[in-house]
Amino acid sequence: MVHGAWHGSWAWERVLPLLSAAGVEAIAVDLPGHGSDRGPLGDLHGDAAWVRAELDRHDRVVLVGHSYGGAVITEAGDHPTVDRLVYVAAFPLRDDESCAHAASAEAAGIDHRGRPDLGAGFVHHADGTVTLDPGTATACLLSDCDPPTITWALGRLGPQPLNTLTQSPTTFAWRSKPSTYVVCANDQAIHPDLQRILARRCQAIIEWPTGHSPFLSEPQRVAELLGTLASS
Repeated sequence: MVHGAWHGSWAWERVLPLLSAAGVEAIAVDLPGHGSDRGPLGDLHGDAAWVRAELDRHDRVVLVGHSYGGAVITEAGDHPTVDRLVYVAAFPLRDDESCAHAASAEAAGIDHRGRPDLGAGFVHHADGTVTLDPGTATACLLSDCDPPTITWALGRLGPQPLNTLTQSPTTFAWRSKPSTYVVCANDQAIHPDLQRILARRCQAIIEWPTGHSPFLSEPQRVAELLGTLASS
């Protein structure tokens, strides 16, 4: 399981024990420089290479990416151990796309009125990273989470290299691997209509009435899906 921008493996903490209880071996990774990883932050291609190195240690894998993590698994997921890709409110990008400009032509008519603006909450730093101000992070990433979860998650969000959001993958695993897309219909970070456009690139589409972070707000729902896919 590959986390999204500003997150770490901690994002999946509520899902892991549910999968374990169901007899499903699951691993949540920290991309370089995120979560507990003390190495330097990388770019999209470095993140994908790191995931590919982790995949070398396993036999058969359902590879899951959340949000920006979808761009990572798009590049890393052609690894021979990967049986299926799962995109959770994520980016199965094409060669002309980045997370910041995904499906720009198809998405031009989407109405964003009345929604919080994720980009308006970017706090830019001299090292090329961005963090999110707490109000924007709450409104966009944690909109359907309870107050204790919001406090817990805000204390763990970290910096994200801005270039990771403007790079395109070099390989496109969704073109050759079975894939499932989970549309989060109440997402305030990535418009659900954009998700529905991106989801057409995958073989199976599921829609949940959740915000951007179902692994925090509804971990049982996430575990049930991943457990079913892993078992099959």
